Amino acid sequence: MSTTFSASVSMQATSLATTTRISFQKPVLVSNHGRTNLSFNLHRTRLSISCAAKQETVEKVSEIVKKQLSLKDDQQVVAETKFVDLGADSLDTVEIVMGLEEEFGIQMAEEKAQKIATVEQAAELIEELMQAKK
Repeated sequence: MSTTFSASVSMQATSLATTTRISFQKPVLVSNHGRTNLSFNLHRTRLSISCAAKQETVEKVSEIVKKQLSLKDDQQVVAETKFVDLGADSLDTVEIVMGLEEEFGIQMAEEKAQKIATVEQAAELIEELMQAKK
């Protein structure tokens, strides 16, 4: 489903008890590609839209990342955490992907796996692959 918003049009997204209102000043195309859990972040001059992965998937990915990188238990790893910010190099990222594949019983295509830079990106790809398995 795609929706276009333009010139001072407000969009209201309602999710259970919360309501978020966003006003666009320029034409914008929003597509949720069949997802029901969209998150919107409005920064000074740019809008970022992401399909948030389930919290339980993000937490599981975070734990695997901490294990693969031998991080301390008190080290905070959240959805927005970049692997590079945790000191991961390309070999570490490959090991993280292998750990995720083993834990979730999935196989990631190399070109998609190479694009993973954050915990949330990994969690979203995992959910996408698990959905495709069904």
